[in-house]
Amino acid sequence: MNCIWCKDKVIIQTNWTTVLFPQKQSKLCKICASRFQVLKGERCEVCGRESEITLCHDCTRWKSMYYPERDPLIKNVSVFTYNTFMKEFMAQWKFRGDYILGEVFEHQFYETFRKYFRSIVKGAVIIPIPLSKTRLMERGFNQAEVLASFLTDQIDDQLIRVDHEKQSKKSRKERLETKNPFKLRSPIQKSVILVDDIYTTGRTLRHAAEVLIKNGCPAVYAYTLVRS
Repeated sequence: MNCIWCKDKVIIQTNWTTVLFPQKQSKLCKICASRFQVLKGERCEVCGRESEITLCHDCTRWKSMYYPERDPLIKNVSVFTYNTFMKEFMAQWKFRGDYILGEVFEHQFYETFRKYFRSIVKGAVIIPIPLSKTRLMERGFNQAEVLASFLTDQIDDQLIRVDHEKQSKKSRKERLETKNPFKLRSPIQKSVILVDDIYTTGRTLRHAAEVLIKNGCPAVYAYTLVRS
């Protein structure tokens, strides 16, 4: 089997452990896999970015400027940093429609989820951030749904998107000032874990969390592949 990124041959190490307990074969070679950077060390307790202080400057700003009483998003956990290789990989997967690339994240995404959400996942609803119909037709798939499928086969679709503006083309200021693009088909009375591919400013996730909280959801968390 060849690496799905660089096309070099993937070398499979064989020993008694792999013979007795075979594991799913990686779709990346060791060199390409090592280019992803996993988040480690101290992190902001809300947005999950690497930070030496408990609440990073961005989240302090969210609290003081937008949510002095209650931030609708309790916590975000991300798996990887947005380094150069991840940017290239995400562009190929997300914007050029190379669907199979997302499968390389399955194991790490699932294991990190178990580590951080084990205590709340049993009673929570998992909701991928939806794309607009226009964006879904352009890409052919929703990357957030792909990621959510690694966690459960019971994905909730009560959250819908009612606009199709591209967030990736906006400045930070423009992102923060966007109108809420989400609505609910029906209220959700359980805790929710939102799933998305990337946390940039947190605006999209908080928009979704706002709608959920206003409609009776008691708590909203986020789980994202990448922290920009």
